[in-house]
Amino acid sequence: MNGDVVAQRVRQLITNSGQSQGEFAVLAGLDPSKMSKSLSGTRRFTSLDLARLAELGGVTVDWLLGADETPALAARLSSPPDSSVGSVTLEADRLTQLRADLAFLGYEQHSVLPRTPPIGDRWIGQGQQLAAWALDQARNAGADPSHTRDLAELIENVFKIDVAISDLPNGFDGLACTKEHARLIVAGTSTVPSRQRFTLAHELGHVLAGDDQGLLVEADIYDKRHSRQSSEIRANAFATAFLLPEDMLRSETSGMTWAKEAFAKLAFRWWVSPSALAWRLHNLNLIPKDLCDRYRGITTESAALLAGELGSFTEWIDAASHRRIPQLLLRDTFQAYLDGASTLRPFANLIGMDSETIRQALEQAGEEPPLAS
Repeated sequence: MNGDVVAQRVRQLITNSGQSQGEFAVLAGLDPSKMSKSLSGTRRFTSLDLARLAELGGVTVDWLLGADETPALAARLSSPPDSSVGSVTLEADRLTQLRADLAFLGYEQHSVLPRTPPIGDRWIGQGQQLAAWALDQARNAGADPSHTRDLAELIENVFKIDVAISDLPNGFDGLACTKEHARLIVAGTSTVPSRQRFTLAHELGHVLAGDDQGLLVEADIYDKRHSRQSSEIRANAFATAFLLPEDMLRSETSGMTWAKEAFAKLAFRWWVSPSALAWRLHNLNLIPKDLCDRYRGITTESAALLAGELGSFTEWIDAASHRRIPQLLLRDTFQAYLDGASTLRPFANLIGMDSETIRQALEQAGEEPPLAS
C-alpha cells in the first residue's frame, strides 16, 4: 500500500474530526503510539487499523488507500441518460466498494467465469456457447436454472457473483458490474416476475462475457434499439438458451398435444412468460407459427389460472417485489467481523441497521464479539 497517501488521508480525517491525534487514535480503538509510528512511516497500518479508521471517519478503506471512488459507467439506455442514471449507480457503487474493502482484508470474491471468451462471428452463437458452458456449471453443481424460480440464489451459489434485488428508479431493469475485485448483478424489484428473471439471466450473460468492464446500466432490455447492439444480442441469446435449453425442451415436449392447459403448465414449470416460451418453441421448430401467435398472446395471469398455479404465481410476484441483499456479501462481511479483520459497521450498513443494535443482539444471543487486537 502507498504509505504516504494513507498517512496523508488519515491526517485529513484527524483534522476534520477536531480531535488530537491521540484522541482520534483512542476513539478508533488504536494505541496512540502505534498510530504515531504508522503516520511517521515506521509502522504499517494493519487491515484492521484501516477498517477502524474508515469507520470512525465515515469513509471507505479504498479511500484511505488513495483510490479514486468515481464509478466507471457504461450506460446502455433506450433514451439519453439523465439524472436518474446517477441514482441507479449509487447502489452498485456501494456494494462493489464493500467488495473491494473485503478483498483488501483478504476476503476475495472467487467468481466462476469462463477461461476463454466465446468464439465465432455470430453474436447469437456466442451467447449460445456461453449458455452451454453455464448450464454445465449449474448442472455439475446440482442446480437446474430452467426449473428454478429463485435465479438470484442459483447465480450466487454456482457462479459466486453477488446478486441484489433493489428498487431501481424509472423502470430500469437492471445492471451488471465487473471490476477488479467485484462482480455484481442488480435487478429491479418488479410485479412482472418473468421479466425480472430474464433480466437476471441477461445480466449474467454480460458478466460471463466480460462486457463493459465497469458498470453497465440498462433501462429497458426489451427496447428494440437497445437489443440491436451486439453485446445485447449475445446477452439475450444467452438468457434464452440458459432459461430454455434446447435439449431439455425437446425432451419434455416430445409427443405433446399442445392443448392450451398443457402449454400453460409448461410455462410455469419453466418459470417463463407464455410469450417467451411460445417464441422459443417456434424458433426451435417445435410448434408452427400460427400456434406461436395464438399462445404468445396468453398473459401470465391467464396461464396461472389455466395451469392451476394461481397460488404459485402470487408467491412469485411477492418474491419479485421484495428487495434482496447479496447473500455472499452478507456472509463475507460477517465472517470478516467474526475473524476480527473488520468492524461490525460494514455488515450493519449492508442490512440497514445500527451496528450497536446488532452488537447488543449478538451479545444477548451469547455470541461474544471478537477480541480487539
